Amino acid sequence: MGRTVTVAVCTLNQWALDFEGNSKRILQSIQNAKEAGATYRSGPELEICGYSCEDHFYESDTLLHSWEVLATLLRSSVCDDILVDVGMPVMHKNVTYNCRVAFLNKRILLIRPKMQLCEDGNYRETRWFSPWMKERTVEDYFLPRMISQITGQSVVPFGDAVISTRDTCIGFEICEELWSPSSNHIPMTLDGVEIIANGSGSYFELRKAYVTVDLVKSATFKSGGCYMFSNLRGCDGGRLYFNGGSSITLNGQIINRGKQFALEDVEVTVATIDLEDIRTYRNNIRSRSHCAAKSNPYPRVKIDFALTSESLLSDPPDQPLSSNYCLQDDENCSNKILYHTPEEEISLAPACWLWDYLRRSGQGGFFLPLSGGVDSSATACLVYSMCDLIVDAVKKGDAQVLSDIRKIVGDFEYVPTDPKQLCNTLLVTCYMGTENSSPETKSKASELATEIGSYHHSVVIDVAISAILGIFQQVAKLTPKFKAHGGSPRENLALQNIQARLRMVIAYLFAQLMLWVRGRPGGLLVLGCSNVDEALRGYFTKYDCSSADINPIGGIAKNDLKRFLDYFGRKYKIRTLTGILEALPTAELEPLQDGHYAQLDEVDMGMTYVELGIFGRLRKQNCAGPFSMFCKLVHTWDNCTPKEVADKVKHFYRCYAINRHKMTVLTPSCHAETYSPDDNRFDHRPFLYNHSWKWQFNAIDYQVQQLSNEDKSPRRRKSPPQVPPKTRQLPMSSVISNKKHPGVIV
Repeated sequence: MGRTVTVAVCTLNQWALDFEGNSKRILQSIQNAKEAGATYRSGPELEICGYSCEDHFYESDTLLHSWEVLATLLRSSVCDDILVDVGMPVMHKNVTYNCRVAFLNKRILLIRPKMQLCEDGNYRETRWFSPWMKERTVEDYFLPRMISQITGQSVVPFGDAVISTRDTCIGFEICEELWSPSSNHIPMTLDGVEIIANGSGSYFELRKAYVTVDLVKSATFKSGGCYMFSNLRGCDGGRLYFNGGSSITLNGQIINRGKQFALEDVEVTVATIDLEDIRTYRNNIRSRSHCAAKSNPYPRVKIDFALTSESLLSDPPDQPLSSNYCLQDDENCSNKILYHTPEEEISLAPACWLWDYLRRSGQGGFFLPLSGGVDSSATACLVYSMCDLIVDAVKKGDAQVLSDIRKIVGDFEYVPTDPKQLCNTLLVTCYMGTENSSPETKSKASELATEIGSYHHSVVIDVAISAILGIFQQVAKLTPKFKAHGGSPRENLALQNIQARLRMVIAYLFAQLMLWVRGRPGGLLVLGCSNVDEALRGYFTKYDCSSADINPIGGIAKNDLKRFLDYFGRKYKIRTLTGILEALPTAELEPLQDGHYAQLDEVDMGMTYVELGIFGRLRKQNCAGPFSMFCKLVHTWDNCTPKEVADKVKHFYRCYAINRHKMTVLTPSCHAETYSPDDNRFDHRPFLYNHSWKWQFNAIDYQVQQLSNEDKSPRRRKSPPQVPPKTRQLPMSSVISNKKHPGVIV
């Protein structure tokens, strides 16, 4: 053992433009880091203003208030005798940069701008920021007068530099620079930088957690060193949920790692490392030493400060976490890296996102149209999961969660002790039946509401539907009929859509007045429950009850929701979910046959949910148009002939094109799947297409003809698992009158 140093990374639940709240959380994290013995604290990306300010970054107010918060931090005694870096936007020579600002004892040491910006997925950083292009170069930055009055400085270094203390050297990366193939940490470590701090804003996606773990481990595996990864947590004002997981890594091994999902606003993760371990590790990699001997130097900001203590026998260094991984339910997980299953991720991430949205919206709870199907049931279960997290946080003494829930329920002596009782307080559910609804779904909705505790009602809305149709009949002198009663596809579609849209109107009426009925102030947020596959296919009515305030499952695939409900039912012993999972998905918008529903979602869509997921990933992740999608699938779907594959691809793209306009009005949802069609943020494409796709489909037809002329069969090819038999597939003519309006723009 030689020189040990204790460092701290921070997971903060910041809120865009909440400068007062953000500054308090930053100060609390610094205080917690000091109390844990840390001499260096790093935090998440843009933590002062919040990551999702978006076009507010154009406003001078955002820059001004960020400097004001920094002034508050510099003046605070909490920040004395600890090296701190924080994230904020800074304008230099009329260009705005995403920066880390490092300071110590009321003096700014360095402003380090982000050098590689993120432009994929939900990120659009170059819309507001520019990358710093001058490698290993610093310039003079003239501080605002409000800062100069505190620090006594007029000019500080701005650019690509590192900080040299008396005992070590510290460098910086910012989020995307870790992901980049030309990461900054390699040249920095070759120049003797021993500690690298990364302030990040990495958001949640299903099955993504291992990515950051692998990246921070590999960042120091080849060249040694300590990597400090600080990440945001929570919903800071948009569709994203930042999922924490801040960590400290040494020489390719995780020393400590924070939680992914939690309701804590501030989580500080600390580790004690031995600097001599870094030096020994590096010296044993001879190729690394030879590269380092000829590396170009970084500008160094030298400070008279040591991160280590004077004693060589100070606190012993922490041991690495086991290279084995564990799941949430494992009994012995104390010294392992915790990974959640996708089902656990679904139960936690949208629930935490819902909590942030509820407490920051000023509303008193949620209203959910509960149909008794998989989607609405999953949404109800996510609210219950949120309630379970709240109760657990209060039991553990989280004062902020207790304060927030008391504000929401309007009772400042309230203490939640039971998730079911809290769910009854926060969630109002309503089954809105019509003459086309079956007793089975009504019963399932009521039973689920009883098991999770929601405040539930069942109503019949036929009288409202008749009233609306009466208005039309007065004008048209005609009475539309369902297809089952001899009506045309247009009539059939209109009669289905009026039911769905009236449910949206009734949902908002109930959301505004149900707390009044219950003697509480405020209103309820309306929850939508359309999944990502239905959005991709356009299999929902525009402005029906999927049009809501927020949609916690809008980024999740149907089959993932089923797996979640199976997990949730077993964990919380919700017996009703078994019957809900066994039932075939239906909208119940067409007349029943012998008292039972005759309408099935997958038949109406002309494709299965499994197929939809495959189409979605090829379209978004593989950037496949109709022709390349056919070329990929014809080599994998050996249970279909080339002609059948072509028909499936054409049908998908016709429906996609016809319904693309619906993506512009999708209810804001928690981003989860990599193939989300959300036009408002994640998937920017036209919403008016030539749905005949004549050139593209002709190219497919030509290939089908070529394959049919060849004297060989594609049946040797491997098919993907779970693809159902083609017998569920219907031609386009069979589905133009389906319940969720795939055929026309309305």
